[in-house]
Amino acid sequence: MIDWQKACGHLSRRDPVLRKIIRSFPGERLIPKRNAFLTLARAIIGQQISVKAADSIYSRVAALTGGVTPLSVTGTGPEGLRSCGLSVRKVEYLTRLATAFQERSIRPAAWRRRSDGEIRAELEAMHGIGRWTAEMFLIFHLQRPDVLPIGDVGLLRSCVINYGWEPESVVRELKAHSERWAPYRTVAVWYLWRSLDPVPVAY
Repeated sequence: MIDWQKACGHLSRRDPVLRKIIRSFPGERLIPKRNAFLTLARAIIGQQISVKAADSIYSRVAALTGGVTPLSVTGTGPEGLRSCGLSVRKVEYLTRLATAFQERSIRPAAWRRRSDGEIRAELEAMHGIGRWTAEMFLIFHLQRPDVLPIGDVGLLRSCVINYGWEPESVVRELKAHSERWAPYRTVAVWYLWRSLDPVPVAY
């Protein structure tokens, strides 16, 4: 879990850009998601699309299934899921994930005792879950404090806007600059996302 107040103090001292952003959103913070399956399902739905598009598709899936659970996903079937706007590949990923939860071949409760790297490795071994999806799980479900999703499009766009970095060099700049955020890179990332979106990002 994250000591949010301590993290904000650390980031505000080390980064004037973040200090300004943090002051713009008083009282707001990352709210961890308690449902492991839902966090991973939302992350799969959100792969490589905008937050707005992901929210729209998720809402359609939730309406169709009557609540996104492993049982409701497998019971809906591929054609039903496709009708919500999911790609063929994402339907496959989501169905495999639901099946794994139903069969208990993955045990999220055990992950709380493991390192970020161990959890990423286990998740990435599952078909359809890459590094970005695993990082969203670490941030939004386990609330690990020092996660930097370096490939996240929203994060990179926010850095270009807030720091004035060139798009061609933003990844390199972020890798170097983020060292000053440690050990609270998750909190820095959340505020950079927050600076772009009218509502907090959630998975």
